[in-house]
Order: sequence, then C-alpha cells, then structure tokens
Amino acid sequence: MFYREAGDFKTSYAEDNQTFPIKFDRYRYYVVLLIAFAVVPFIINDYWVNAVFLPFLIYAIAAIGLNILVGYCGQVSLGTGGFMAVGAYACYKLMTSFPEVSILIHVIIAGAITAAVGVLFGLPSLRIKGFYLAVATLAAQFFLVWLFNRVPWFYNYSASGQISAPERTVLGVPVTGAETAPWAAYMVCLVFVAVSAILARNLTRGMAGRKWMAIRDMDIAAEIIGVDPLKAKLSAFAVSSFFIGIAGALFFSVYLGAVEVGEVFGINKSFLVLFMVIIGGLGSIFGSFAGAAFLVLLPVLLKNVLVGSLGWPTDLAAHLEFMIVGALIIAFLVAEPHGLAQLWRVAKEKLRLWPFPH
Repeated sequence: MFYREAGDFKTSYAEDNQTFPIKFDRYRYYVVLLIAFAVVPFIINDYWVNAVFLPFLIYAIAAIGLNILVGYCGQVSLGTGGFMAVGAYACYKLMTSFPEVSILIHVIIAGAITAAVGVLFGLPSLRIKGFYLAVATLAAQFFLVWLFNRVPWFYNYSASGQISAPERTVLGVPVTGAETAPWAAYMVCLVFVAVSAILARNLTRGMAGRKWMAIRDMDIAAEIIGVDPLKAKLSAFAVSSFFIGIAGALFFSVYLGAVEVGEVFGINKSFLVLFMVIIGGLGSIFGSFAGAAFLVLLPVLLKNVLVGSLGWPTDLAAHLEFMIVGALIIAFLVAEPHGLAQLWRVAKEKLRLWPFPH
C-alpha cells in the first residue's frame, strides 16, 4: 500500500510511456536529485568525495556504458580499461592543445573519440560472438595500453611517461588541479552522471534499445524481422564507448589528476567494471548504479571495520575483499543472474501488494 498505482491515472499516451509512469517513482527520483544537487555539496568533505562519491559517480558512467553493450546488446567486452584510457589520453591532449576551451567540452569530445575507437574494435562482432569476441576486446585492451605506453606523443614526451591534468575552471571555479574544491569536482561528475543516465534510459527504451535487445536475444531472428546487425552492433559499441570514454576522461582529469596507463587502466579495471555490471544487473540502468555503489562502498566498509575497528592488517583486508567479491559474483550468477536490480524489482512488487498476500 505504500508503493502502488491506485489512483495514478493516465490521460495520454505520453503519460503512459514516460520514463517513470508511477507517481511514487517520479517523486522518489526528484527527491534523490534534489538531495544530490542541493544538499550533498554543502556537507561533503575531501575524504567523502575522494573515497566514495567521485569513484561511485565515475564508475557508474562506465558501468552504464558497459551495460549497454553487454546487458542490452549481448556483446561481451573485456576492453573497458583500454577504452577508459582512450578517453583519458584524448582529454589530456585536448586540454594541453586547446587550453582556452572548456574542460566540459574536452570531456565530451574525448567521449566521441573513444566512440570512434570503440566502433573500430567492434567490427569483429559482425563475424564472431561470445568467447571469441571477449578475446578480441581483450586484445584491444592490451593493444591500447601498449600504444599509450610506447608512443611518446600521447604523453607529450614526458620523461616519466605519466600525464597530469593542468588546472582548468568552469564558471571561474577550478575543477581540475590541486586547487579544486571537493564540492566542485563532485558537481562536475554529478552533472555528467545525471545526463548520461537520462540519455541511456531513453536510448534503451527507444528504437535503438529495442534493436539492441533483439540482437541480444537472437540475432538471426532480429535480422529476419528487419534489424540491421551491422548498425545495431556498431551503434551499441559506439554508445557504450562514448560513456566509457567520458568516465575515463573524468577519472583522469577530475579524480586522479595524474595517471600512468598501465597501473590505472590495466586489465583489472576492465574486470572491475564488468563485475559492477554483473552484480548490479545486466540490462538495467539502475543495476549499473547499484553495482558501482556496491563495489565502491565494499572496500571502504571493509577497511573501516577490519583495519580501523578490529586492527587487521591492510593486506589481509584487501585479500578478503577479493574473496567476498568473487563469492558474490558466483552467487549472483547462480541464484540471481539479474543482480541487485532484480532484487529491487521484486521488493517493489512486494510493496505494491503489502500488506495483502496476493
């Protein structure tokens, strides 16, 4: 009775097809957005921003991108770390080449460049699928990391091989560099997350999303009914890589400030984002947020409890984290393949009927 549709009438097709047709859903998301934009920036400090909020927001964008490709289109990818590196290095070259242009435009252009690279490495998906496509994207991961390590032009011939984000401002407020205030970095990432989630939600509910899901369920049948596999698969790679490129650009410029591609965007990054999608739920935008929140908060929780409260060694807590994540992935794949998103859907259905049993 707390969560129900009784009395929530629709008087037009537009109201019936809106993103959140249930009034309670709309109000809940309005409240979440209001708190995120109007309350959190005034109460957060440097620790909460760097330990929780920035990683969560950036990984959520990357998880949304990967979920479009894996969850909605059914194309397996293990090259997320490499595509994030493309976004980071593209943003760095744009920032150093065009310092007068806004950092926000640089991030968007970096996403577009990553989309082009994603389409290039998505071409094998027209001939291969499943495990073989996973190996092809894994090859893209290693090739991109090797490329950024071996070609000095990408890091402006720096002796250390690292790239460092120069200071840039938005409306006169520093958002990159050492002088960046925590709330400023948070707000930049939050704006990109909100826009990315709205775009992804509408894309997956529209014609493009239906084509992706048709390819995912049975590509031969989808081709018979008129879906072009070439356009559907490559568009999924392009949109997915666009979001992942934005995440990589923000990860470098706003969050870390300086990166070395092998350490930051290695194969571990690809598996981390993939685990977020699996635990959160394949084919769900909410699942991308849930998986990102879970895998960002879990290390913080374990460190505070095991290391801070119980006095355990840091390396032991880190190894325990790997064991817990691995066990959860196995549990979700066996017991609940749709992840945390499905658990949330079941909870909402229960609330719609509570306290009645049927």
